[in-house]
Amino acid sequence: MAKTKTIAVLAGDGIGPEVTAQARRVLEVLELDIAFEEAPVGGAAYLAAGHPLPPETLALAARADAILFGAVGDPRFDGLERALRPEQAILGLRKELGLFANLRPARLFPGLEDASALKPEVARQIDLMILRELTGDVYFGDKGRGFTHTGLREGHDLMRYDEVEVARIARVGFEMACRRKRVLHSVDKANVLETSQLWREVVNEVARDYPAVKLIHMYCDNAAMQLVRAPGQFDVIVTGNLFGDILSDQASMCAGSIGMLPSASIRAWTGENGLYEPIHGSAPDIAGQGKANPCAAILSSAMLLRHSLDLDAPALRIEAAVEAAIAGAARTPDLGGTLSTTAMGDAVLAAL
Repeated sequence: MAKTKTIAVLAGDGIGPEVTAQARRVLEVLELDIAFEEAPVGGAAYLAAGHPLPPETLALAARADAILFGAVGDPRFDGLERALRPEQAILGLRKELGLFANLRPARLFPGLEDASALKPEVARQIDLMILRELTGDVYFGDKGRGFTHTGLREGHDLMRYDEVEVARIARVGFEMACRRKRVLHSVDKANVLETSQLWREVVNEVARDYPAVKLIHMYCDNAAMQLVRAPGQFDVIVTGNLFGDILSDQASMCAGSIGMLPSASIRAWTGENGLYEPIHGSAPDIAGQGKANPCAAILSSAMLLRHSLDLDAPALRIEAAVEAAIAGAARTPDLGGTLSTTAMGDAVLAAL
């Protein structure tokens, strides 16, 4: 008899609980053998337990088969020391669970051409995967504040990668490219950064094991330009933490709205303890107003089924239901419509 799978629901702050609730509704209606366990994270956890990632929440995440994550961030806690700010929860989860590979698919759903910042004929080209390294780069490097020898305030953030970190994310990128169109763009800034020169060297070394994949190196500034000029040239993009953060948000607006893009944070090709979340933030300015688009969270639940539970058929059903709801003119405010968060969830459920 198959073991019931456990999904840790870490809804977080702002609109996190609102969109996560809709994703959970969709999973529940599929009547799969899964159980949900909730725990606070981010600002909500700080209020409840004095820390954005309490030991109990981390323990649940570590033993769960997958994590459905909402969002963290609350301006009320901006004055706290860095270690206690809500955003440290997601950084801590990535580090403690070894979630170094972030999958961020971006494609334009038919009917959302007008929501894209691009011309419709350009926007229709978008169907790509951005693979972002998650546990290195300036986000985790040495950082601090101080003063220059003349007394001026200064800050520093160390960008660093070692060859093992680069090789493992590169290998995930090549494996992903093998399953798609066999084209991999590696994005760096090797013309000015030593870190990127190492990145490029190691990616070239890994490429020898994947002769069937066409490898193209591209500077990050050029990649940003090409994403809006000719996005159809991209299929899989592999890049570091900082560049991936920026480019994936840019891709979301090319595809219509940041409210449409899901993500998965995993350990290479094993989905054990994978973390699934919309790429948008907690959006405290609209929290509690029912304006948030739940599609990214719902699509994240599809990625959860596919990568962590090996359930591709129900994942495809969810994705098809979102596409059908969009095709049926279901729109939240970010897409130019008037549907509430719950009503958009209703539209997806109806299509499902």
